[in-house]
Amino acid sequence: MAVPLVIAVPLHQSKRGARGFNQSELIARTALKHLPKRLELASGVLVRKRATVSQVELTREERLENIRDAFRVEDRRRVQGRTVIVVDDVMTTGTTLSECARVLKKAGAEKVWAATVARAFHGAVTSGDASHGEEEASEAVEVAASV
Repeated sequence: MAVPLVIAVPLHQSKRGARGFNQSELIARTALKHLPKRLELASGVLVRKRATVSQVELTREERLENIRDAFRVEDRRRVQGRTVIVVDDVMTTGTTLSECARVLKKAGAEKVWAATVARAFHGAVTSGDASHGEEEASEAVEVAASV
């Protein structure tokens, strides 16, 4: 059985060139240094085929429209029948991860999981309500894992 693929959410080439790095790829590479060797980093398999605007200020509906058809799988053979773990830096509404998962499943991935470093919430938790934030973070992990 093939080892799971780890795929960072790709940046469009224009943003990658301007920034000089992909933060999600750096996260994935660092994580793999500390995880069992039974995972394979797959760069260039999932690509962002068109530039999208920053989703920070967009509504969920605007995010869905912005990200729709922004990704493609370059080599379907690499993902067919495989488990894929998509790595992103922050999950807000899950639209980017959902679109990546949709494209990967369409290309033949058997299962798609998500891993993020942070989960953004509307109405951020204040220091006086930390226990509530821990509950939300736990729920976010469950949501991310089910993408």
